[in-house]
Amino acid sequence: MPHQRFPRVQMLHIAPHEIKFILSDTDTSVANTLRRIMIAETPTLAIDLVEFSENTTVLNDEYIAHRLGLIPIRYQPADSIKGGDCNGAFLPHRECVCYERCPRCSVEFELDVSFDEVNPHRAEEELMAPLTVSSQDLKSNNENVRPAHFSSEEEQEEAQDAGVAIVKMGPGQRLKLKAVARMGIAKEHSKWSPVAVATYRFWPVITINEEQVATLTMEQKQELVDVCPDRILEIDDVTGSIKASENAWDTATYTDDLEFFQNSLKKRKEDEDFVKCKQSTDRFIFSVESTGAMDADEIVMSALRVLKDRLNHLAQEVESLKDM
Repeated sequence: MPHQRFPRVQMLHIAPHEIKFILSDTDTSVANTLRRIMIAETPTLAIDLVEFSENTTVLNDEYIAHRLGLIPIRYQPADSIKGGDCNGAFLPHRECVCYERCPRCSVEFELDVSFDEVNPHRAEEELMAPLTVSSQDLKSNNENVRPAHFSSEEEQEEAQDAGVAIVKMGPGQRLKLKAVARMGIAKEHSKWSPVAVATYRFWPVITINEEQVATLTMEQKQELVDVCPDRILEIDDVTGSIKASENAWDTATYTDDLEFFQNSLKKRKEDEDFVKCKQSTDRFIFSVESTGAMDADEIVMSALRVLKDRLNHLAQEVESLKDM
């Protein structure tokens, strides 16, 4: 019987827009499954239908509809300050029993901006500049659903616009439309993906052969340390021996420079390596960045829920086959 594993998670950094953690005591198949679910199978809301009433801007309807679809839509429950999982609050459009759309499967946004109406209320130095229509101008009919204008506070502080820019307009121009957001997954279209980045790296396993290192001079040890472009090694100030640097887990890139150089230091080709740096097979460093549609930790929890539901469904199908 295969050895049963009990995966563990160790948090390294957590923020609303980013999370870093270590997933251990599991294998590559599970790590990659979790990564792919976060990218393509975590449900979110996104604008899927746009009805134009008036558009006299420089961009045509299709272009604006495409830009609207890529604006992250954030579901925030009334009792929470986090952008959460919309799975329990909404139904997929194709599974809803309504005729066209209803509050159970969709959220409506309205946008109506006229340059001539807005311009008199702008600051004097902005009167001659084009007016930027942004995600701030989208008005939702659901108080728990709104566009994610920025992915983080840092981005908001550095931004020059009030939100995600949709189009710029000038005198005499107007944009009026109604947009409908629905729940979906990125397997259907990437606009439903909640992540900007979802990657993992292998934890480095650095083994130092103390006996072999003892045969090197201090100059050779320093050369061995300096040859690593990712700086995974350093010299101990007390013992004068080589050791792994404190942040080696974060900087290791597994280049061949170390292997090539230490081969030149060996007296015999068959001698053991001074230092070995290999990828762990059961420990992974995850880095997940949100688009703003969900908080980063909620993306991970939602992906785990999807994985659990899939495994439960598979178990039920297997049980049904046994009864046949």
